[in-house]
Amino acid sequence: MADEEHEQFESAASGASLTYPMQCSALRKNGYVVIKGRPCKIVDMSTSKTGKHGHAKVHLVAIDIFTNKKLEDLSPSTHNMDVPNVVKTEYPLLDIDDGFLSLMKDDGSTKDDVKLPEGEVGEAIQKAFESGTDVLVTVVAAMGEEHAMSCKEAPK
Repeated sequence: MADEEHEQFESAASGASLTYPMQCSALRKNGYVVIKGRPCKIVDMSTSKTGKHGHAKVHLVAIDIFTNKKLEDLSPSTHNMDVPNVVKTEYPLLDIDDGFLSLMKDDGSTKDDVKLPEGEVGEAIQKAFESGTDVLVTVVAAMGEEHAMSCKEAPK
């Protein structure tokens, strides 16, 4: 009877996990790390000398890739930390509708769930779209979240 049972695993759309472990000492500046459950880009890191208990500590300063908030973490260099799987994808912009971008996927279908970002990036996307320029929008996705990160003129 046990042979008939199938284990089911939940997986992300790509089949890859949202994060993977990496030893603190292997993390690098401009790399990614999860701090307080948020995907972040490392902007600064330093390692303290080994203390009386023999563990060097790694001090990480990172910026949340979605909110741009600064987060810090202090961990022993031998500990593992989660690293988010970050995927950047460029999509041609078709339309801006009610605060959401309408983007074309590779298969010709549309992706309509990315919000027009606030601030400079959003203004640049809006301005380029209104001027009739063909725009490529870079969408960054990590840990089940995504947002438009930048835009550029599509090559002719």
